[in-house]
Amino acid sequence: MTAPVDTAGAVPVNASRFRATYGDDWDRLERLVTRIEKRSVRALSDDDLLALPVLYRATLSSLSLARETSLDRALVDYLEQLSTRAYFQIYGVPTSAWTQLGRFFARGWPDAVRDLWRETLVMLALTIAGAVTAFLLIRADPGWFGAIIPEGLSSGRDPSASAESLRQTLYTPQKDMLATFATYLFTHNAQIAVFAFALGFAFGVPTVLLILYNGLMLGAFLAVFVPKGVGVGFACWLAIHGTTELFAVMLSGAAGLRIGIAIAFPGRLARLDAAMVAGRSAAVAMAGTVVMLAVAGLLEGIGRQTVTGDLPRLAIGLTMLAGWLCYFYLPRGRHALATA
Repeated sequence: MTAPVDTAGAVPVNASRFRATYGDDWDRLERLVTRIEKRSVRALSDDDLLALPVLYRATLSSLSLARETSLDRALVDYLEQLSTRAYFQIYGVPTSAWTQLGRFFARGWPDAVRDLWRETLVMLALTIAGAVTAFLLIRADPGWFGAIIPEGLSSGRDPSASAESLRQTLYTPQKDMLATFATYLFTHNAQIAVFAFALGFAFGVPTVLLILYNGLMLGAFLAVFVPKGVGVGFACWLAIHGTTELFAVMLSGAAGLRIGIAIAFPGRLARLDAAMVAGRSAAVAMAGTVVMLAVAGLLEGIGRQTVTGDLPRLAIGLTMLAGWLCYFYLPRGRHALATA
């Protein structure tokens, strides 16, 4: 193996020659580190164990040289990440899966969500815009309801329904009808969340459209209930799980939008490298939304079926929303996080 030496004529003049000279060492170090991360240090042979610190020092030397010679940022980022991963495997204190999970909930997830605050506000604005647009369209022409809500999935909640029938679906619903409608809403929102993140690579356009459509659906149902005098009841009925579920959808859209913006405007990085950098925090935020959707599913499957009063439903929904906002956005002490 070779270690870079800063001597006259020994430094490659560009990133391609630099990688060709020292790339084999980096690749071997990355393979060893990946093997330790996936399994354990016991997965390495004696030769690999002896080579690990040598490869690590060689990579540090390459990183120093890459910085001094102002090679492209993507290569410097790669060497920094590889060096950091190797450092923690060589010198870091081994942690259990439970400790890593605790760190994810204590700091990793909320930090990732806070980092997406601009994109989250955009998703909120799109949801509100979609809801207002659908509400106004359907109030002007009820025929728009069928164009927004798929046929057969409104479960009797459409512009032709009477106020009494709508009230019954909120307070004395038929179990089969309620189960069908509730399952549809949860499945729909879960799909929107997944696709809003996964399709972010297409410059964020599908993500924007999906979140906008989700807002259209919300506005369509509001346009059915509000004119019949049961809008408050519908809002409370939805709030018990919707504050968590819709928040999760918006965070998923924010994560997808972050990736889309990075690809559309990569700056000095290559598009793939920009997507990888943006995807790190976005993926952490998206992983956490799975927990939120699970919580929303419990609230929807149990809480909303057993709690029938408007005020208790609203109180549960607002409490959940306040809890998420405090968890994600309230500042917390570094010492507390470090010891979590």
